[in-house]
Amino acid sequence: MTDKLKLYLDLIRWNRPAGWLLLLWPSLAALWVAAGGFPGWHLIVVFTLGTVLMRSAGCCVNDVADRDFDKHVKRTAHRPVTSGRIGTKEALWVGAVLALCAFGLVLTTNAATIRWSFAALVVTLVYPYAKRYVSMPQAVLGVAFSFGIPMAFAAVQGDVPLLAWGLLLGNLFWVLAYDTEYAMVDRDDDLKIGMKTSAITLGDKDVPAIMGFYAAYLLIWACLLNAAQQGLWFWLAWAVSAGQVVWHYFLIRQRSREGCFKAFRLNHWLGFSVFLGVALSYSAA
Repeated sequence: MTDKLKLYLDLIRWNRPAGWLLLLWPSLAALWVAAGGFPGWHLIVVFTLGTVLMRSAGCCVNDVADRDFDKHVKRTAHRPVTSGRIGTKEALWVGAVLALCAFGLVLTTNAATIRWSFAALVVTLVYPYAKRYVSMPQAVLGVAFSFGIPMAFAAVQGDVPLLAWGLLLGNLFWVLAYDTEYAMVDRDDDLKIGMKTSAITLGDKDVPAIMGFYAAYLLIWACLLNAAQQGLWFWLAWAVSAGQVVWHYFLIRQRSREGCFKAFRLNHWLGFSVFLGVALSYSAA
C-alpha cells in the first residue's frame, strides 16, 4: 500500500506544487475582486482544495492521453502511466475520484458555480488532446487554468460579469507565457514526435512573444482593476511582478533547458505577487 500511495502521489505531481499554485493565485485574486475584499474562509477553503484536486485529476487524464508520446520525451519518460507502473484504467479511476471530491466542494457553493463547474471540466478534458490538432495548445490550457476566475465571481456574486471574462483573458496571456517556457524545455523531443506546441509554432520569435504575453497579462489586469486608484501596495506588487518578468527574460534568452524550466517553475511567485497586490489594495482601502 505504501508503494501504491507513492505511485499515486507521483501520478498527481504531489512533489511539484507549482502546478496547482499557478491555478490558485488567479482564482484567489478573483475571489477578492468579486467580494470587494476578504471573501470568507468557506470560499477560500473550497477554491484552494478544489484547485489541488482538479489539478491532480487533470494530471491523471493528461498522462493517460500522452502515454505514447511521453515515452519519447526525456523529462516525462518515467511517469507512472508511461512507464507502465500504473494502468490507464487505474489512472482514470484516480482522476475520477479526485474530480468527484472537487465537485463535492462545489456543491457547497451555489447553483451558478455548479453550472460553470461543468464547463471547467469539459475544458480540462479537452486540453490533453488539443496538442494533437491545435498549433497553440497553450491557449486551450490558458482557458482551463483561468476558469477559476469566472467560477470565483459566480461563487461570490451568483453571476459572471464582463469583468471576470476580461480578467480571464488577461490571465490566459500569463498561461501562454509560462507554458511556452515549459514547452521550450521539450521542443527538440516534441519536434521528433510531431507534437504541436507554442514553442514550435513561434520558432525563433518565442522569447519576444513570451515577453509580450507577460506584458499583456499585467497591463490587462492593471487596466481592468483600475490600477490608478488602487494605492501604493498595488503598485509595489506590480513592480515586483514586472521585475520578475525581466528576470525571466534573462533566464530564457539563451533558450537552455535549465533556464526555461527554472523560469516556468518560478512563475507561481509572479502569480502570488499579483494576488498579494490585489488583496492588500482592498485591505488598505
